[in-house]
Amino acid sequence: MTYDRLVCANCAAPVSEGRCPVCRANRERLQQEGFFGGLNGLSPMALIALLAVLIAAVALLAHQTA
Repeated sequence: MTYDRLVCANCAAPVSEGRCPVCRANRERLQQEGFFGGLNGLSPMALIALLAVLIAAVALLAHQTA
């Protein structure tokens, strides 16, 4: 998730503006995590669902080529 749409609970301003120390700390943390937030940003259920979709796509492709 990007911080440009988040609203700070401390000052009620957009986190991207960094008006208070809480905003600035969260903005810095989100910038350090990168685009995907690392694999820690994905829940185990999301990883399992992604794996299931990948397996289904490979099975469908194998069935169509056979």
